[in-house]
Amino acid sequence: MSISRDAVQAALATVIDPEIRRPITEIGMLKGFEIAGSTVNVDVYLTIAACPMKDAITGGVQSAVGAVEGVAEVNVSLEPMSEEQREQLRNLLQGPQKKIAFTQPDSLTRIYAIASGKGGVGKSSITVNLAAALAAQGKSVGILDADIYGHSIPDMLGLTGGPTPIDGMMLPQSAHGISVMSMLSFKPGGRHEPIAARGPMLHKYVEAFLTDVYWGDLDVLLFDMPPGTGDVPMSVARLLPHAELIVVTTPQLAAADVAIRAGMLAPAFEQKVFGVVENMSALTCPHCGEAMELFGSGGGESVATTLTENLGYEIPLLAKIVFDPRLREGGDNGLPLVVDHPESEVAVQLGELAKRMVNRPRALSDLRLTVIS
Repeated sequence: MSISRDAVQAALATVIDPEIRRPITEIGMLKGFEIAGSTVNVDVYLTIAACPMKDAITGGVQSAVGAVEGVAEVNVSLEPMSEEQREQLRNLLQGPQKKIAFTQPDSLTRIYAIASGKGGVGKSSITVNLAAALAAQGKSVGILDADIYGHSIPDMLGLTGGPTPIDGMMLPQSAHGISVMSMLSFKPGGRHEPIAARGPMLHKYVEAFLTDVYWGDLDVLLFDMPPGTGDVPMSVARLLPHAELIVVTTPQLAAADVAIRAGMLAPAFEQKVFGVVENMSALTCPHCGEAMELFGSGGGESVATTLTENLGYEIPLLAKIVFDPRLREGGDNGLPLVVDHPESEVAVQLGELAKRMVNRPRALSDLRLTVIS
């Protein structure tokens, strides 16, 4: 029985490049294939010679073509694209001119800036685990580590190396189904090398992460913001005014007072505050089951109430995330709690919040409208 070329072509169209998240047949990665008896030989172009996903691509081709009726063996040959091919790929994905894809009228990506008034409230842990919860629910999600000085997202996801460059464009790293960009990848001295940069440079870094990176069709993009109301929050607000803020605080009232300031920055840039998350809420005693308020109580309610009164619309307290040492442990070992312990109370809470973030109707203010004269 002869192997159908149409069936092989259809099978190859199901192979998705893990970084670009589009079929290899659509992005110029399929060089061709030959059928020799029960063997299919497939030639595939890699974006770069050192493509970190070459094993995944090879496995995807072998699995897809191997399932075609009559195929007994699949051989995959790999070779890097030429400079001209990489330029064509970049133009296909980004167009001839750099732009922020998320500000275009056809973008449906929801953008949330995870903000706080001060450091140490667990903002990055919340960001990473929210992203993991979204990915577990089948959403396409990315994290832009906008904490230029204090970046921590790659370590919390167990990422090493850097993004894949293609003719001036970058493909994000990926872990646990989450696309990630961070300054860590661009520091030759490694994670302990400090970044000495003033406001204008910080703006350029954030802008480059939006214009020079191919994020693909994300359902949700999360910004892990630096604490406070400095240069980066203002840059994000200018570049993406439709981004919504999620303000993270602890139950301590002193922390809550500072967190309020982060939310109060929103109206100056016509942004919306989506809601408040209280992290490190009560700890459940493993012996007696009693709730222990290690960091006081009432902080989340205070932030939500004060912002509601000052901004003129309802700012909900989205969640009170209980204190769980495994949340910290997951950040240290690169395995988010939501992935490692999906049955935990924290994972369930964040899963519910993730659903709330995406399962809501879009208001007119969410849309980027084009005026036609």
